[in-house]
Amino acid sequence: MNESASRPGQPTTSPPRLARLDDLRIDRGDERPRRRLWPWIVAVAALLAVAVGVPLLRPRAPEVKVATATAVATNASGSTTVLNASGYVTARRQATVSSKVTGKVIEVLVEEGTQVAEGQLVARIDAAIPDAARRLAESQVHAAATAREETRVRIAQAKQDLHRQQELGKQGFTAQAEVDRASHDLKALEARLATQQDELAVAQRSLALRRQDVTDTEIRAPFAGVVTSKNAQPGEMISPMSAGGGFTRTGICTLVDMGSLEFEVDVNEAYINRVRPNQPAEGVLDAYPDWRIPAHVITIVPTADRQKATVMVRIAIDAKDARILPDMGVKVSFVEPRREGEPAQRAVTVPKAALRREGEADVVLVVTGEDKLERRAVQVSDTTGDQVKVTAGLTGAERVVIEGPTTLKDGDRVRVAAQEIQGEEKKP
Repeated sequence: MNESASRPGQPTTSPPRLARLDDLRIDRGDERPRRRLWPWIVAVAALLAVAVGVPLLRPRAPEVKVATATAVATNASGSTTVLNASGYVTARRQATVSSKVTGKVIEVLVEEGTQVAEGQLVARIDAAIPDAARRLAESQVHAAATAREETRVRIAQAKQDLHRQQELGKQGFTAQAEVDRASHDLKALEARLATQQDELAVAQRSLALRRQDVTDTEIRAPFAGVVTSKNAQPGEMISPMSAGGGFTRTGICTLVDMGSLEFEVDVNEAYINRVRPNQPAEGVLDAYPDWRIPAHVITIVPTADRQKATVMVRIAIDAKDARILPDMGVKVSFVEPRREGEPAQRAVTVPKAALRREGEADVVLVVTGEDKLERRAVQVSDTTGDQVKVTAGLTGAERVVIEGPTTLKDGDRVRVAAQEIQGEEKKP
């Protein structure tokens, strides 16, 4: 029998199991107020999403690299540079001194840097065979002269015989045949004398040729100058023509007339109209960048290089100096004197990559303070390396685009790269 069953006469009580179920119930007394906050939270989140998402939908400004334009003043002489070009120092008179005949070098009398005068002996080659031929020719001249003198003596005797026969003939002591024979003998001797005279002249000319062969073994400087290279040594063979091998030299040394040095530069054919004969110029050697050398244009070579699209210009050096050496690199500025009262002009240099071509005009894109593009038409005077000199359109210190999309145009907003590339400074 179940002990939990109520016994007769005892009071009835609630079972403890029901109390435990009441403890498991969830108190939902504040459920309604929390449900009322959810619409507000959703609305705020939506507004934040719109505020953040709308800028992200806009196109991002393109990034560009810029360089700073650098202003360059006119030169110290008060002239305006209209064009720059680069080239080299060249010698108008330069020669490889060689011999007229093939022979073995016996002596070389010069070294690199030797100053020689016109006609000075610089080397000798073996003259044994030419000298022997000269002595033979001298003997032939002597023999011809001796034979001529013998004939002259015979002619004198023949004249006396003819005169004697003529006198005897007048007195009747000799026949006319003897007189005629004496006359013919005289004429024959006179003819022989003329032949011997020609033979002597031939022998003398042969002697002169042999003497010239001996003289040709002495190599002399054709003009005054400085020896820049020594090309042969004693014991080597030398020939005026290449023998096709590596053991025969074609020259003794290279001689340069330092007084004939000049500048030769290549000018872009698009700017050759800015150059004229006798135009003032200034040269700056790569070895002495702070030294300005006065010069002037000699001539414009009347032909163009179709491969490089350039025209060569010859420029005379007005101030000769021992520091100017052949084949040195030089940069030449073609200048125009500034007129009285005319203000000094300024040029601006920018990287070559900043130039854009629009039809027949050169333009650059300038980044303003608001990071917007401004199109500027410019006038280019010359190009030196990767720098371009602009004489109109820029004043200096502008930021010009050197790298960016090809679709950039006036008024576009851009983003400038963190690191700017500065333009190369140019000294006035």
